[in-house]
Amino acid sequence: MPSVSSASSRVSSAPSSGPAPRRTFAIISHPDAGKTTLTEKFLLYAGAIETAGAVRARGGRQREVTSDWMDLERTRGISITSTAVQFEHDGVVLNLLDTPGHRDFSEDTYRVLSAVDSVVIVLDAARGIQSQTRKLFEVARDRRLPLLTFVNKCDRPSLPPLALLDDIEATLGLDATPITWPVGSGPTFEGVVDRRSGHLWEFERTPHGGSIGDELSTPIRRRDDDQEHRSTAWDELDLLSAVEADHALDGFLAGTATPVFFGSALWNFGVRLLLDAVVDLAPAPSAWQSVGGGEVRLGGQVTGQVFKVQANLDPRHRDRVAFVRIASGVFRRGMSLVNRRTGRTLTTRFAHSVFGRDRETVDEAVPGDVVALVNATDLLIGDTLSEDGGVEFPGLPAFAPELFATARAAETSRSKQFRRGIEQLDEEGVVQVLRTADAGDREPILAAVGRMQFEVAAHRMAGEFGAEIVLEPLSFTVARRTDRDGAERLANRTGVLVAGRRDGSQVALFATEHRLAAARRDHPDLVLERIGSS
Repeated sequence: MPSVSSASSRVSSAPSSGPAPRRTFAIISHPDAGKTTLTEKFLLYAGAIETAGAVRARGGRQREVTSDWMDLERTRGISITSTAVQFEHDGVVLNLLDTPGHRDFSEDTYRVLSAVDSVVIVLDAARGIQSQTRKLFEVARDRRLPLLTFVNKCDRPSLPPLALLDDIEATLGLDATPITWPVGSGPTFEGVVDRRSGHLWEFERTPHGGSIGDELSTPIRRRDDDQEHRSTAWDELDLLSAVEADHALDGFLAGTATPVFFGSALWNFGVRLLLDAVVDLAPAPSAWQSVGGGEVRLGGQVTGQVFKVQANLDPRHRDRVAFVRIASGVFRRGMSLVNRRTGRTLTTRFAHSVFGRDRETVDEAVPGDVVALVNATDLLIGDTLSEDGGVEFPGLPAFAPELFATARAAETSRSKQFRRGIEQLDEEGVVQVLRTADAGDREPILAAVGRMQFEVAAHRMAGEFGAEIVLEPLSFTVARRTDRDGAERLANRTGVLVAGRRDGSQVALFATEHRLAAARRDHPDLVLERIGSS
């Protein structure tokens, strides 16, 4: 029989006279692994919504499906933009940042991972580690973020669970330490064993997955007449105990080990155990490092960083929202903060907490919270805010674009709306916008990681800004940052185009890697730097 880990199955939150403890985390996954479903079920179990799929909030007020609020997200069935929701579970305030799963929106996900303290990674039980999973994990590892793993869709035919652990360890280089373990899969799936207590949590399908199930658990006992899938599970549990594959908090916090949970988000199974683990295991906010290596104390002045900008979150008001992760101090609505980049003072009168598309006025926020500042038009992604203006946090990661297209207004009479919309999409990071000396704002170049970014840009330009656009693909494949001297020397080369960004930097576009190599060969001293990471 499996041994019971020395760690208790639940850790209660101690009462405190100060603010409730915080956990700020993101959920990442390959597309279709169940990330958005899991987000919604977290809210269901925390009591933030009453019925999954409806969705009706406490107090009877109807709320949109929590994270996929954009029209295009509903029609395509994927997450396109990151969202932030705040809710409470077991006396702890949870700030959950849902992220796009599709690779074309990786840059948005990367920025979100700069604002969290831990990550839940969702795997499809039938597929294990997939390409986008690995790519997002690399960013989480670079930021040394502790990682909890949820193996989803266990009610469907799945890979053997030991093979899934091997995949995690071989592909991600993490020690996989299962806290729960599946009994059967697909039609034989009976539930999961909590290795800490030795109890089997019995699987049942709740009606339409819309409500919380009974969640019955019983001690496991080996019997001579056990079916094969049961006997296999008991043998696997014995093996895990023999090799001491038990959760180790130090390894988890150091980013070298990941506790693993199994379940089915669609049918609300295993969700509570995972949600409890976020409360019990995920780290609370800690001190951030500023540029230059100095540590910003949690109890010091108020500091924060803008990690996302979103326009038209409320289409009735056509507003612009800057999402700020509070890094230190106690933020109070109406206080003045200085933008390090511009040196300007911002009065935070219109500060909100967020719940998907909905928001409410927030009067106070502490480290770990996300504050939405409405119509703070001077704020850009990556900006650092502080009370004295003396703090600067490292900039946020960026991707090297791989696809390029010129954009122009379909109707010249909408040129004003076209310019305003392009500028807003650039500020949000929906696409990168480049401008040549000849075309300027009339026909800017949109640069993207994936083709779907162009589709989102065109959809939003037409729907939100009233300016349909025509996109004409360009035959460039490589982008490098250069300087003014490099821009002048590259200006007349065949297969090269130089354009400028909003911040004044110069970008050289090359038709092929061969063109780039030729430019380096002809001008060894030319500045040609990679843009961000990819």
